[in-house]
Amino acid sequence: MDQSAKTKKPARLRRKSSRGEKISRKSHIAGIGTLRDQKHRISIMTGAEAGLIHDAVLNILWSFGVLVEHPASRKTLIEEHGCIEADNEYIRFPPDLVQNALSTVPSSVQLYDLNGNLKVDTNSKLTAYCPGHNCVRILDHETGKLRPCTLEDIRRTATVCEKLPNIAMSCSLGYPSDVNAEDEAFETAKTLFEHCAKPAAILAHDDAIQTRIVDHLVTLVGSAEKLAEKPVAIELMGPISPLKLPEDFCQRLINAARMRLPVVCYPATFPGMSSPISAAGAIAQSSAEAIAGLVLHQLSQPGAPVVCGSSVLPMDMRQADLAYGSPEYMLTGLGAADYFKHIGVPSWIGAGCSDSHDFDAQAASEAGANMAIAAMASTPFVHNLGYLSGGRTGSLEMLVLCDELVGWSNQMAAGCVIDADSIAVDVIRRASHDNSFLTDQHTQDRYLTENWFPSLLERSDADAWMERGSPDLRHRIRENLAQLLR
Repeated sequence: MDQSAKTKKPARLRRKSSRGEKISRKSHIAGIGTLRDQKHRISIMTGAEAGLIHDAVLNILWSFGVLVEHPASRKTLIEEHGCIEADNEYIRFPPDLVQNALSTVPSSVQLYDLNGNLKVDTNSKLTAYCPGHNCVRILDHETGKLRPCTLEDIRRTATVCEKLPNIAMSCSLGYPSDVNAEDEAFETAKTLFEHCAKPAAILAHDDAIQTRIVDHLVTLVGSAEKLAEKPVAIELMGPISPLKLPEDFCQRLINAARMRLPVVCYPATFPGMSSPISAAGAIAQSSAEAIAGLVLHQLSQPGAPVVCGSSVLPMDMRQADLAYGSPEYMLTGLGAADYFKHIGVPSWIGAGCSDSHDFDAQAASEAGANMAIAAMASTPFVHNLGYLSGGRTGSLEMLVLCDELVGWSNQMAAGCVIDADSIAVDVIRRASHDNSFLTDQHTQDRYLTENWFPSLLERSDADAWMERGSPDLRHRIRENLAQLLR
C-alpha cells in the first residue's frame, strides 16, 4: 500500500462567529461538548532522540529479535518476508521489513457510536478519553468499601460513560467476578453496548472469545462491512515483555487486521523486572515489542487501523507494587508517545489513575497531575481513567472526577488565541478610563468561552458553601453519580 492510499487527515471544519474570527467546530465529533482544539504540546524527546530510540528498536528486532509463538506467523515471516530464525528460536526482523510495515500504517483511526456518529478521530486536535479496564476490585461509591467487581458494576460504568460529557468511549473498569471465566469478556462487551452507545475499548482473551464479541458487534451494526467502515470498538492487546508475541495474541492481531477492526497494540513492561530500569531502555524495548506486533498486523492487512504505545509500569521496588501515580509512569508514557509520533503511528498514553486505595486527596492529586500532563502531551487517545490501587481497583467516583479534569486540562492545553481582536487594544482604549470592562461588548461576547466553569469543583463563597452544609468533593461526586445512575 503506497503513501497516497493512507487515510487522509480530514479538513478542519470552521465557522465564522458574529465577531468575524474563526472558531474551531467540535460538532464533527459528536458529544464532546465544549472542549477546545488543543494547540500546545509538551515533549520530553527531541526528534534526534526519537531517532536514537528508533535505531535501537531496529537493532533489537534485527540483532536478536522476538519470540513468535504462533507457528503460522513464524513460517510466513521466515519463508515470505526475509526474517531469520536464530538459534534460540527468536525471529529476527530485517530493518527494511519494519520500515515497509510502518509505511502502510494509516495516519488516522476513527471510532463511531452505535448511531454512526464519529466519536474518536486520532487526527483530531481533541484527545479522546477512555476509562481503564479489568480491575479485580471496585471501590463501592455507596458504601466506600472495596469489594469484587460484578456485572452490575459494568452496567453502572457503561451508564455513567454514556452520560459523562467529556468521556468519548466506554470501557469495563472492572472484571466481573460473578460471570464464568469463559464468558466474562463477552458479557462485559455486551453489557457495555447495552447501556452506552459510545464506542468501547474491549479485551478478548483468546481467538474464540474475540470471535464471539465481533459476531455480536456485527449484529449490532448490521454487517461485517459496516463494522469495518464505521468501527464501534477498539480491541486492547499486546506482546508480553520481554520480547514475546504469544500465540493467542498473534492470532487475535491477525483476525482484527483482516476484519479492519482497530486495535491498540502495546506491551505491559515492568522496568527493572522485565525490561531495563532506565526510562529510555524501557521505552526502546517496549516499543520494539509493539512494533513487532505492528509488523505482523500490517503484513496480514496493509493499512488496517492500529494504535500503539507503551504501558511502562514502574515498580516500587520496596514492595514490588505498581506505581501508576508516579512521575515515571507519565515520563515513559510521554517518551513512548513522542517516539510513535516521530515514526508516524497513532499513539495513546495512560492517565486519570492513582496508587491510593481510596478516593482521597492522594487520588485526586495524582489524577490531577497526570491528567494535565496527558492533555498537554496531546496524544489522540488517553486510557486508564478511574484507576485506583495501581490499576487493581476501579472507581466510578474517580471516573467522574476525571471527566471534570478533562475540562480543566483541555482548557489549559488549548492555550490562548493571540491576534488583534484578542489583544484588544480598542477595548483598553474605550474601557480603561471609566473601568467599564465588565459591561463592554467584548467581555459580554466572550465571558462564557474565555473561562472554564467547573460543575463539581468548588468555587462558591465560603459562607454560601457552609450554608449548604459544607459538602466536600466526594459528597458532590456521589450526588452526581446518583443522578447519573437513575
